[in-house]
Amino acid sequence: MTDRALVVVRPGMLTTVQDLGRPGYAHLGVPRSGALDPPAAALVNRLAGNGPDAAVLETTLDGCALRPRSTVTVAVGGAPCPVTVGGRPAAWGAPVVVPAGELLEVGAVSAGVRGYLAVRGGIAVEPVLGSRATDLLSGLGPAPLAEGTVLPLGRPAGPPARVDTAPQPGPPAELVLRVTPGPRADWFTARGRYDLTARAYRVSPASNRIGLRTEGPALERAREGELPSEGMVLGAVQVPPDGRPVVFLADHPTTGGYPVIAVVRPCDLPAAAQAPPGTPVRFVPVGGH
Repeated sequence: MTDRALVVVRPGMLTTVQDLGRPGYAHLGVPRSGALDPPAAALVNRLAGNGPDAAVLETTLDGCALRPRSTVTVAVGGAPCPVTVGGRPAAWGAPVVVPAGELLEVGAVSAGVRGYLAVRGGIAVEPVLGSRATDLLSGLGPAPLAEGTVLPLGRPAGPPARVDTAPQPGPPAELVLRVTPGPRADWFTARGRYDLTARAYRVSPASNRIGLRTEGPALERAREGELPSEGMVLGAVQVPPDGRPVVFLADHPTTGGYPVIAVVRPCDLPAAAQAPPGTPVRFVPVGGH
């Protein structure tokens, strides 16, 4: 029987298994998790001939290196990066055949933050609560990749896409996040609410899969103290005591006690996954009062 598996040679800075995540378990305290850039993950799955729910690898900044135990078809997308097979250049954004035993190298990104690697058949680690996603906050799902990790592969569901390459959006030069007022906007002064959408922010190096942290002016509070913990949603713009907005991403906690001044539209969040530290951030109001 063919040994359908990948062996991790170089795990990279942070490489995790991700899929569509675990929505619907917030009442149990379980974050949704899943790929931070769902359109990029969906595209590499289509290129590799997988269904939309197949698990992929999400890399961070410096890629990873893998060696398949049998011949596989892969596709790499998301943040642009060099791809090599056995030391020879290979296509990014298109199906690539990797012979058994050859080294597949996904290099450091030339722009953006997170790359996605799909393998025909999907990454077939054991699901937890219906998902194979790694959740860095709760610890559910497989651990981030380490050298020597063996990743089992599923059975191919269909042929790879018949394309030379697929267009993908570039990482944002400026991150524009459309927001509606949050449930605790009244905890901030008129000046604080104005500053959120009128002042300049930047992506902080402290950002991660839990939240995109910002650097910039502190938002002025109208009320002191903190809230009892209340439910949090994807895209919530929470303001901790330092006054700098934090945008909750896929691994965000399901509850929190800091006030939520606004909520980002879900369709703007994939770009947040690809915004490196220092990227200008602009919050744009789009409705509400």
